[in-house]
Amino acid sequence: MNILNSLSNNLLYLTYQGHEVAQHAAENEEKLGDVVLHHIGDTHEFEIFSLKLPLPEFEFFGIDLSITKHVVMLWLAAVLVFLVFNYGFRWNRMVPKGKLTGFFEPIVVFVRDEIVYMNFGKEGKNFLPFFLTVFFFILFMNLLGLIPFMATATSNVSVTGALAAVSFILIHFSGIMRHGFFKHWRNFIPPGIPWWIGLIMLPLEIIGTTGRSFALCIRLFASMTAGHMVILAFLGLIIVLHNIFVGLFSVPAALIVFILEIFFAFLQAYIFTFLSALFISMTYHGAH
Repeated sequence: MNILNSLSNNLLYLTYQGHEVAQHAAENEEKLGDVVLHHIGDTHEFEIFSLKLPLPEFEFFGIDLSITKHVVMLWLAAVLVFLVFNYGFRWNRMVPKGKLTGFFEPIVVFVRDEIVYMNFGKEGKNFLPFFLTVFFFILFMNLLGLIPFMATATSNVSVTGALAAVSFILIHFSGIMRHGFFKHWRNFIPPGIPWWIGLIMLPLEIIGTTGRSFALCIRLFASMTAGHMVILAFLGLIIVLHNIFVGLFSVPAALIVFILEIFFAFLQAYIFTFLSALFISMTYHGAH
C-alpha cells in the first residue's frame, strides 16, 4: 500500500505541475523545462509546489561549496544508512528481530554471499562493510529520487564520478596492501613476456582500470537519468500536444515506467556494487 500511495502521490504531483505549466505556458515557457528537470536537476533551492526554500551558497578559496539539492539528498541517504544499520541491526543477534531488520536482512545476506564472497571468498569479510555501505547508499539515493519534491543524486555525474573514484582508489590500494607496492604493478604484466612489451602493457592496464571506473560512473548516471526522463516525457505529451485524451496512454505508460524505476533502483545499486567488487578482486588476487 505504501508503494501504491507513493506512486499515486508522485503522479498527482507531476500532473499538478503539468497543469500549471499548461495554463501559464504562454507567459513563461521555461516552466516546462523545470517540470522535466525536477527530479534530476540540481538547484540551490527546494521547491514544494509553489514554496521555494533557498539553500546556502558560499565559496572557499574560489571553490564553490554551496549546498544544493543533490547535496541534501546525499546527506539524507547517509543518514538513512546510519539509522538502518545502527538502530535496525544488532550484529550480536542470531535471529533478525523486527520488521525493519527482517526486511533488510535478506538483502545484506545477498550482498555478502552473491557479491562479496563470490568475488573474494572468505577473505571478503574485511571488505563487507564497504560494499554494504556502497550498495545501500546508492539504493537510498535512487529511491529518494522517486519521492515527490525530492531529487535523484545519482543523476548527477559528479556524484557517480565520486563513487567511481572511490572504487578506483580501492582497486589499487587493496592490491598494494595485499602484494606490496612493486608487486602490485608487476601483477599487471603477464610473466614470461619481454620487458619492453611489459613497459607498453603497464600503462595500458592502468588506463584499462581507469576506463572500468569511468564506465561505473557513466552507467549509473545514465541509467538513473534516462528513467526519469522517460517518465516525464510521457507526461509531457499531455502538455506538448494540448490534448487531455493523450493522458489515457501517457499516464499508464508513465506508471509502468515508474514501477520499473523502483526495480532499476535496486538493479543499479547491485550492478555498481558487483562490478566494483569484481574489479577490486582482480587486483586483490593478482588476476587479469
